Amino acid sequence: MVPLGEAWDSGAASWTAARREAYANDQGAPNSLIAVSGSSNRSKSDRDPADWLPVLADQCTYAVDWVADKLRWRLTADPAEHEALARLAEACPGATVTYEQAE
Repeated sequence: MVPLGEAWDSGAASWTAARREAYANDQGAPNSLIAVSGSSNRSKSDRDPADWLPVLADQCTYAVDWVADKLRWRLTADPAEHEALARLAEACPGATVTYEQAE
């Protein structure tokens, strides 16, 4: 869910190679890896929610999955990303984030 470049900027730069590999291939959470079209992947690139969001109908799910992935891997959020996620949370009052900490 969180692109490798964004993960790198959010704390993965200090991880071991094994932990980065585990992150890149995470199948331990249902929404860590989401199959998308090539054009969608290029559109998103390594941007966070401050710079890119999916179509309106998918934004709440996207925000929940993004936050769960960040929490699962103990990744940080910069101020602009945090602000964007706070706005999304206000727009998604029924959304609940659940996650299991990655090892």
